[in-house]
Amino acid sequence: MKNQKVGEVFKFYVKPSVAAIDVLGEINIGDKLLFLGANTDFEMIVKSMQIESEEVKNVKKGQKVGFEVPERVRPNDEVFKISK
Repeated sequence: MKNQKVGEVFKFYVKPSVAAIDVLGEINIGDKLLFLGANTDFEMIVKSMQIESEEVKNVKKGQKVGFEVPERVRPNDEVFKISK
């Protein structure tokens, strides 16, 4: 199966290393995501997500969400859900 695009980065907060994402598809706690961009290429498992400082378990298209990332991301980096 092909990886599904589920979002795009619109902002990165250096401390505490949080990516803000425009959600284009469903993302759940436990999903494995791939971040791709001109200088970005890493995978991570979603351990927690927040919308306006409130913890959420899943998000859907049209929402904006933030979560900690292990590496720097940049605006317009693409976010893919890795198929199992």
